[in-house]
Amino acid sequence: MFRRKPTESDPFDSEPRPERPGSKGRPTPSRKESEAAARERAKLGKDPKALSRKQRELRVESSRKVRSAMKTGDERYLPARDQGPVRRFVRDFVDTRLGFTELLAPMLLLIIIMGTGVFGEAIRVFSGTLWIVTLLLVVIDIVWLRFRVRQAVRSRFPDETLKGITWYAISRAVNMRFLRLPKPQRKIGEALPQNYR
Repeated sequence: MFRRKPTESDPFDSEPRPERPGSKGRPTPSRKESEAAARERAKLGKDPKALSRKQRELRVESSRKVRSAMKTGDERYLPARDQGPVRRFVRDFVDTRLGFTELLAPMLLLIIIMGTGVFGEAIRVFSGTLWIVTLLLVVIDIVWLRFRVRQAVRSRFPDETLKGITWYAISRAVNMRFLRLPKPQRKIGEALPQNYR
């Protein structure tokens, strides 16, 4: 009886309304839309085959988006460990340098082949020396990468934590360029932009 009537919104009011802090960023669905969604869920719930088919379609679509994001670098669909400006900067930092760590896998394959003894005893002995030299160079390259990447992140993102940065950079650097995921978006030697926000 004493209720206030809801005010009608003016259809000619084209002023954009500012977003409130903490809002979900989208309009609340109407009762009709909510009931239609509930009916759809109820219908799927009664039919296990339809439910499993719908879930499979959602999984396929999600996987497709993630695969596409891995190629294009679209952060909306990347896994959580690859999201954020700091991780994007670390990926670009590793991708623009050519380090010895990247050659670890081919060198190991070469050392294994040389160590079989097929090419003679001298080559087999040399493979042991090459293995020690390779390990030493990889360790030096990893230490240098750790120092450089942490310094670069600290200078560009002074407020961000460095937790997990070293392992993220090393795990990317160990992979050969064509095997890295997300795919490299920068060329070797390319200058990195100042702003990653």
